[in-house]
Amino acid sequence: MKKLFYLFLFIAASVFATDVSNPFVDGNVQYNNEKYEAAIASYESILAKGQQSAELYFNLGNCYYKLHKVAPAIYNYEKALQLNPSDPEIQTNLDFARKMAVDDIKIIPKVGFDKLIADFTSSYTFNTWAWIAVVFGFVFLAFFIGYYFSPTAFKKRIYFTGMFVVLFVIIISIASGIFEKNRLATEKPAIVFAETASVKGEPKATSPETILLHEGTKVYILESIANWKKVQLTDETTGWISDEAIKEL
Repeated sequence: MKKLFYLFLFIAASVFATDVSNPFVDGNVQYNNEKYEAAIASYESILAKGQQSAELYFNLGNCYYKLHKVAPAIYNYEKALQLNPSDPEIQTNLDFARKMAVDDIKIIPKVGFDKLIADFTSSYTFNTWAWIAVVFGFVFLAFFIGYYFSPTAFKKRIYFTGMFVVLFVIIISIASGIFEKNRLATEKPAIVFAETASVKGEPKATSPETILLHEGTKVYILESIANWKKVQLTDETTGWISDEAIKEL
């Protein structure tokens, strides 16, 4: 009977160990062993379950970079940067990956008040801005309680002033989150995945080619017609490209 009990424990422990296997950890082990294809399979199995994180996309980008696969490397670094825009390591690796791309398209910098707002709001994701607003909401509540129960007029003035400062931060956080979410929904960036992709003047195969793009180039989707996408390059050149040639971020 005791032997059967220990056998049951052994089987249960084996099953439990299998269930709690972590594909992210497995992917890291494979990456450290320079088995990049196996690491990619582990990481992408997590994405297949609908889970994502900046760390996951960053590790995927590193794997593809090691395999010299330009478009997937840039795509995953860009995805990581969307989730954690303030991470300098992601930006550095993205810059290295972009150097592998063939196309060297000029980036025309945006100027004006909208640029200042975009630079400020893009420092965090809209989810982070929402959490900032929630946290300061509790701070506001704490200041209100302090104001309500303060025994002296001096302390009431301090808490009252603090309430207005915190309320201002909450309003800025909410507005920044809304602006950032709308900005991302409007921009619609994408990465060219085809080895070469023709940009045409009209959304049809017989239209003359205006420019030839290569894998890894970043474009912005403006509109869609059938299986064509009107895109804008970073130098503000526009044209039509097959939707099979790009992958939206």
